[in-house]
Amino acid sequence: MGNSPGKRGFRLLKFFAFSSLGVLLAFTFPFSVIISKNAKELLLRSYENYALLLGQNLDHQILQNFSLPVISKYGQIRLRDEEQYNLMDKVVRNTVHSFKIDMVNIYDINKGVIAYSTEPRLVGRPVMLGEGYKAATLGQNSSRLIKKGGDLWGVGVIIPKDQVKLRTFLPFKGIDPLAGGQTYIMGVFELIQDLSEEYKEMKTFQYATFAISISIMGLIFFSLLLVVRRAENILEQRAKEQREWEAKLNQAERLASLGRMVAAVSHEIKNPLGVISSTAELLNQGDLPPESTKELSKAIVEESRRLNHILSEFLDFARPKSLALEAIDLRECIEQALGFLEPEFKAHNIQVIKQVFGPIPTVEADENQIYRCLLNLFINSLQAMEGGGKITVDLSPNGDSILLAISDTGKGIPKEDLERVFEPFFTTKRRGTGLGLSIVKSIIDAHKGEITVESSPGEGTKVIIRLPTYQRG
Repeated sequence: MGNSPGKRGFRLLKFFAFSSLGVLLAFTFPFSVIISKNAKELLLRSYENYALLLGQNLDHQILQNFSLPVISKYGQIRLRDEEQYNLMDKVVRNTVHSFKIDMVNIYDINKGVIAYSTEPRLVGRPVMLGEGYKAATLGQNSSRLIKKGGDLWGVGVIIPKDQVKLRTFLPFKGIDPLAGGQTYIMGVFELIQDLSEEYKEMKTFQYATFAISISIMGLIFFSLLLVVRRAENILEQRAKEQREWEAKLNQAERLASLGRMVAAVSHEIKNPLGVISSTAELLNQGDLPPESTKELSKAIVEESRRLNHILSEFLDFARPKSLALEAIDLRECIEQALGFLEPEFKAHNIQVIKQVFGPIPTVEADENQIYRCLLNLFINSLQAMEGGGKITVDLSPNGDSILLAISDTGKGIPKEDLERVFEPFFTTKRRGTGLGLSIVKSIIDAHKGEITVESSPGEGTKVIIRLPTYQRG
């Protein structure tokens, strides 16, 4: 049962459970990363839009509440003038005071310095030229994140250390009074928003997604384990039941075989014993002529030999085969068996044809056992052709084995009997134990060979034997 289909099925279930765990692990992490990445991109886009709207509002408020009043009063904008600077500061702070803005800087693109900042210490510092600043001078908006920390392995898992900020650059538009009040880009807004709290919430959301995904994965895996354990119990129970049924079946087969053996032995021994008993009674009468006494004594000897032959066959069938393996030439064994039966072949008008195809290597076998097999098969063919016929013996190499085919032109075997020819005690002969072919098969099996029978009624019988060749070393 160690390699039974049930056990293989159980191993398949275990493999499925653990491979499912691997697949779940493989897909949970990227799935969670994709979700958090999309959420992070959505957050970033929303704050970029927020900064854009705030910048537009700031630009409008400065235009209405600073640029127009200053130009009408002073004729030009000079943020170095304290009064103008304070007015700009008031407008900016009133615009952004209710929003989460860390810093607002206004760059003078003509002089390349910070003209205004919510951090006064930065005023007058030179511009640090970057892609965002350059884009704003051309009338375009741009944003980028400024953060301490990073993404785990660069795959989007948030691990911020301190702060995450969004820096947005927007064009700062002014009015040209000489051009009829048309607007032009007179500077650049820089808005810095603190997203640290939002990123902390995003980190919490991301880790929660991981935890939920792993929890779902664990539930699925444990469900699979429960299925596997249930399957294991069912398979073990079925295996136990199968072993019990096999034991009962083997016991029944042994009892049936024993019954057939007892019946066959009783039948085969009964007749010779009856003949011996009746003959002995006649001899005890003492008034028989010498010729009759001689005939009766001869009958006792013949029946005794028959009894010995029957018992020898039964013992050979029951006794385990002990082989004395050596390299033998199969052609010599065939010649010996045919030579022993040659007088019988001539007496029954049977022709023997021998055909050898190609060089025949030696086989590893017990010469006496193989000789006995051949003798049994030739005798069966002889008995199947009472009115004469032909026996053909074909010998040919076949890879690492030798094929021996023995064909006869006898009466053949009916289809319903062909499947039972190797069964012990099965015989269609009037006299016989039914052990001849069973003994032949057991000998061939002991040599790790194969034997098959092909036959049709009225067309003869063909026995095919395959024996492995002798392997040196």
